[in-house]
Amino acid sequence: MTRPSGSVGFEPLSPSALVAPRQIEIDAETWSVSQRIVTEVRVEGESGLRRYAEQFDGLDPGAGLVIDAAALAAAYEGLSARDRGVLDRTAQRIETFARAQRDVVRDMEIPVPGGRAGHRVMPMQAAGCYAPGGRFPLPSSVLMTVIPAKAAGVETVWVASPRPSPVTLAAAYVAGADSLLAAGGAQAVAALAFGVDPCPPCDIIVGPGNRYVTAAKQIVSSSVAIDMLAGPSELVIVADRTADPEIVAADLLAQAEHDPDAWPVLITTDAALVQRVVPALERQLASLPTADIARAALKNGGYVVVPERAQALELCDRLAAEHVELLLEDANSAARSLRCYGGLFVGSGSAEVFGDYGVGPNHVLPTAGTGRYRGGLSVLSFLSTRTWLKMDRPAAIAEDAAHLARLEGLEAHARAADLRKGG
Repeated sequence: MTRPSGSVGFEPLSPSALVAPRQIEIDAETWSVSQRIVTEVRVEGESGLRRYAEQFDGLDPGAGLVIDAAALAAAYEGLSARDRGVLDRTAQRIETFARAQRDVVRDMEIPVPGGRAGHRVMPMQAAGCYAPGGRFPLPSSVLMTVIPAKAAGVETVWVASPRPSPVTLAAAYVAGADSLLAAGGAQAVAALAFGVDPCPPCDIIVGPGNRYVTAAKQIVSSSVAIDMLAGPSELVIVADRTADPEIVAADLLAQAEHDPDAWPVLITTDAALVQRVVPALERQLASLPTADIARAALKNGGYVVVPERAQALELCDRLAAEHVELLLEDANSAARSLRCYGGLFVGSGSAEVFGDYGVGPNHVLPTAGTGRYRGGLSVLSFLSTRTWLKMDRPAAIAEDAAHLARLEGLEAHARAADLRKGG
């Protein structure tokens, strides 16, 4: 195949290079800094949080760390009617999907020998939702994290975001957050984990962030639940001769502009498609305000040409990427064969960007191949399943329990079961 010309930096990859293990790496300096910050905020509380928020987050000396519900509401009212409408409609779509998820997860009860057993599905009591405040405000991340928590039944939900913009504050209001901490980084994660009055210690911390956020989430994960450790964002497009090269290019760039470390990849059965996609990338980059970021990301990814669709799908499953788009003639059948991904987008109309911006499913998704064994953030992330047992006639099982205990050499266990033999 003739390699497409151009300076876009979107280069061919071998399948073996593509499936090389991807890891969420935290360098030693980031880990050390994050460990120190987490420890100091845990020990010092508000004074530690304030010190680091002023140092790293641009918080003015003496300014309030907590933005309460009334201020969130005021930020919402200060937006234009169009901006409020977009937030309201997006929130409604996310909530509809989240509540549908919650409705299919139910308590269960069955008869067992001598009694009954079951489980209860219960929400966590407090959740902390992190929203990045870097290059761009991300109100969508606020909606995607707070709304599923509320739909799950979590009573108390706090947002943390450095330098929150009015639209971020408004999103927190629309989503139903109790309040917002105007802090970011490891210091915000520590505050959510251990509590800084009036923010209570949270049972779970969710949401994407930079490497300090990722390190801090790993550090506090022995004390609180976390959703996942987030690596650079990923998109794998699987395409054939029917794919529109302009759409392929647009979707690759939509992913690439996230971050210079993003990972946009094209797997195709049609070598001629690549010859059309690369010029389309060049044309679209020429007018893209985030072109510098996108160009850097394109160099991280690349394309692979394989002879058959089955091979393309097998490769895709091995990658277990965060986002997978199927731009194929029969995308529906291809979708049924895939098993490992964060979020799946089926057909040319199903742009990954629709997943980012609240059609329903969550956009907080596993990266670095962890889609092999887990899914994305959802209502389920904020629920715990707790089992119970009620034995009215324990004699029905006491003999087996005692015998098994003695097979394991645990005589006290056996005697406890023996006392129930007459029950």
